[in-house]
Amino acid sequence: MTRLLRLARIHFLVASLTLFIAGAVWAILLGAPFSLVRLLFGYLIVLPAHLSVSFSNDYFDVEVDRLGKPTLFTGGSGILVNYPGLRRPARLIAIILIGISWIIGLSFMVVYAYSVWFLAYVILCSLLGWFYSAPPLRLAYRGLGELSTALTGGCLVPMMGYLVIKGGLSTEGFLFTIPLIFYGLAFILTVEIPDLEIDRQGKKYTWVTHIGRKKGFYLIMYMLLVAVGIFYFFQRLYSRSSPVDSRFLALFSLLPLGAAIFASIKKPIETKIATRHVNSILIGLALFFILMDGYLITLSIH
Repeated sequence: MTRLLRLARIHFLVASLTLFIAGAVWAILLGAPFSLVRLLFGYLIVLPAHLSVSFSNDYFDVEVDRLGKPTLFTGGSGILVNYPGLRRPARLIAIILIGISWIIGLSFMVVYAYSVWFLAYVILCSLLGWFYSAPPLRLAYRGLGELSTALTGGCLVPMMGYLVIKGGLSTEGFLFTIPLIFYGLAFILTVEIPDLEIDRQGKKYTWVTHIGRKKGFYLIMYMLLVAVGIFYFFQRLYSRSSPVDSRFLALFSLLPLGAAIFASIKKPIETKIATRHVNSILIGLALFFILMDGYLITLSIH
C-alpha cells in the first residue's frame, strides 16, 4: 500500500486542485452563487481522473523510466521499475479510477440536470490523460503530449470548476484560461528537461528532445512571458469591467518566470544541475497557483 501511494504521486494533485478552484471562483466572481456541495461534488470527478494519470503513465512509461532515475517531479515514481509485480495492479487501479470519475460525473449530471455533454466533457478529460502515454495514441511519444497537457491542465480542468459552479460554459470563462494554457505548456516542458537523454533513448518524441535542453529553458521562459503579458493586459482584452485586477496575477507570475529567466541565463547542460533549476521553476509555478487562488478567493469573499 505504501508503494502504491508513492505511485500515486499525491503532490501533483496541487496543480489540478488549484486550477479547478480557480475556475470555480472565477465563475463566482462573474455572478454565480457559491455552493460548497457543488464544488466538492465536482472536484470528486477531477480527483480520481488525475490520480489515474499517475498510475497509467507509470505503467506505460516503465520501459523508458527504466533507463533513468526518478526525481521529485520527473522520471515517474520508479515504483514499477523496482517492483514489476505491481504493474498489473497499477493498470487496474488506473482503469478503476477512470470508471469512478465517470460514475461521479454521471451522478452530478443527473442530480443537477446537466445535459449529456457534461458527461462527454468528463470522458474527454480522462481519455486525454489515459492516452497521454497509452497506446494506440501515445500522445507523449508523438510530440503531442505538450498540447494535450496544456489543453487539459490549462483549460479543461479550470473550466470544469467553472462549469460545476456556473452551470454552463461561456466566452468569459474561456478567456480566463488563455494564460493558464501557457502555464500548462511551461509546466510540461519543464518536467521534460531532466528526462532529455532517457526520452531520446526510449524514442519518446517530445519538444525538448527535439530542441535540446538549452532551447527548452528558453521556450519555458517565453511561455511564461506570454502568460504574464496576457495577465498584465487582461483588462484591455476583457469585454467588460474585469472582476479582478489581473496585474496582481502578473506579479505573482514573476515567481516561476524569475526562476525560468535564471535558468536561461545559466544554460545548464548537466542533468543534475538542470534538475535543480527545474525544481525551482515547478515550485514557483505551484506558489503562483496557490497565490492566484488566494487572491481570487479573497475577492469573492469581499
